[in-house]
Amino acid sequence: MDFIKLGCKKEIKPLIAKWYFDQWGKNIQDSTLLSFNRKLEDYLNIDHIPFVILAIEDDTVLGAAHIRFHEMTIYPEKTHWLGGVYVDKPHRAKGVATSLVKHMEELAISLNIMTLHLQTENLTGGLYAALGWQPDEQVNYNGVDVLVMSKQLI
Repeated sequence: MDFIKLGCKKEIKPLIAKWYFDQWGKNIQDSTLLSFNRKLEDYLNIDHIPFVILAIEDDTVLGAAHIRFHEMTIYPEKTHWLGGVYVDKPHRAKGVATSLVKHMEELAISLNIMTLHLQTENLTGGLYAALGWQPDEQVNYNGVDVLVMSKQLI
């Protein structure tokens, strides 16, 4: 499996926008596939945050994840966030999400990010708990119950 920044494979952006819209569009008022596509324009960076990483194998995009600044407005002190961890349905339960998360952690370390945060609708922490992420708080954010987690990297 290879990891490539979306900024290096811009032609994949419509696919990632569709995945994200189908998965999370219902949680964002007045969102559209077009709005998700436009938002991804901000994530086409290659050498700085925010960026999207694609997991690719044999020219097939398996999944994606991103690192961004300040995902949840209720936590202005939490700077760096892992988000958008998504694996296409045919490739789930094959370790892709685990590989993506571990790769993102390594990238964060290379950027001297000391702590990453995330939010998950899986209130047990699921995959993230298994990878050593710690629960911070369960909150209702924009009408969705989520578990906010963090991981000390450095």
